[in-house]
Amino acid sequence: MSESTSALTSAQLHAELDQVFDEVLTQLTDLVAIPSVAWPSFNPSNVRSSAEAVAGLARGLGLDVDILHASQPDGTDGYPAVVASVPAPEGAPTVLLYAHHDVQPPGKPEAWNTEPFVATRVGDRLYGRGAADDKAGIMVHLTALRLLADRLGVGVTLFFEGEEEAGSPSFRNFLETYQDRLSADVIVVADSGNWAAGVPALTTSLRGMCAVEFEVTTLDHAVHSGMYGGIVPDAMLAMTRVLATLHNDDGSVAVAGLKSETHSEIDYDEATIRTDSGVLESTALIGSGSLASRLWTQPSVTVIGLDIPDVDVSSNTLQSSLRAKLSIRLAPGDTPENAVRAVEAHLRENLPFGASLRIGDTEGGSPWQADLADPVVKTARQALTDAWGTESVTMGIGGSIPFIADLLDVFPQASILVTGVEDPDARAHSANESLYLPDFKAAIVAEALLLQRLADDNS
Repeated sequence: MSESTSALTSAQLHAELDQVFDEVLTQLTDLVAIPSVAWPSFNPSNVRSSAEAVAGLARGLGLDVDILHASQPDGTDGYPAVVASVPAPEGAPTVLLYAHHDVQPPGKPEAWNTEPFVATRVGDRLYGRGAADDKAGIMVHLTALRLLADRLGVGVTLFFEGEEEAGSPSFRNFLETYQDRLSADVIVVADSGNWAAGVPALTTSLRGMCAVEFEVTTLDHAVHSGMYGGIVPDAMLAMTRVLATLHNDDGSVAVAGLKSETHSEIDYDEATIRTDSGVLESTALIGSGSLASRLWTQPSVTVIGLDIPDVDVSSNTLQSSLRAKLSIRLAPGDTPENAVRAVEAHLRENLPFGASLRIGDTEGGSPWQADLADPVVKTARQALTDAWGTESVTMGIGGSIPFIADLLDVFPQASILVTGVEDPDARAHSANESLYLPDFKAAIVAEALLLQRLADDNS
């Protein structure tokens, strides 16, 4: 680096950002205008256009940029990712900055108050699909590099994926194919959120997930309910009985063998949970322990599919077999393999009437827990605190980012930081997705401070 970055302060970086922020918003607006949905039913050329636009912004910073692909499990090419790099100075660490340029489908147009792919500013919020998730993450990375410019004292690799919202099918193969280019000492995943608008957070735990399909059979063929009802157990009766055993009376998970932790350092306000989730006033919340632990460090089991006749076409028939699908969220410390075994054992032990059970397809992703003693974690938290001017917190996420496990497998030496720009009102994946602009600015400054301090720690 051409000058020491140690003199850089949050106030200085905020002032420098203010000088270019209108241009940054214009760049983000242009990215939001590209409907880069990486689903088979959408035009793939839009994802390519998005990759090219992002690559153009990176080249504008003087970076060495490539648009790359890797094969998906079925052998077809995955969607395009943007990879750019700045080599590390002698003895300095390399930081991998991850975000994704693909977005969720917009959903029903009538649910939006603005056009989904027209970034629209209303007060301190910028509305549009991808405005928060995750094109703002891309702009955080690019703008932090822009602020540091020739003061950058670490190596940086940008990795902007193009299929995260589609489940990242080529992600693991991409890491292995380009392992040498992506190798880093620190990985920053900018795809999470903050505790509240104006309150920064570092995400330090993620629940894992697995899905289990199973079929319950009691008869070798369907029969008339009038002829045999009351003596022959139908598959619906067996299915509802076994599903009811998955939870205790308070709604907490009753499956033995799943990991669980009921405490958390910070907690949600119940009124906020009710407002954000839309739960009816008359409906009680389920589970036990703190509200945060129920979302972050305890498992959940949800029936997400049940193959039964629709009411409109139902007949007086005892069903011979029924198929269901469970979604299980795993607490940090658990594994998908353990969860599948535990759920299968529970189903077999609680299946009534001697019914037959067949386990079908399963899938899963591992949970993750950060090492809170890692000095890089402490540096990141201080950078967040300084950039926001508010004490940062650590928090968990009830959802999953399964590719974190892939990053750890391929780069076991790396410290992983999960950051983001979303807040509880961002509505990522929903209609009226928005970005809270004060937090967006603070996130840019926080990342610049983090990169500065990682350089200083190794000087």
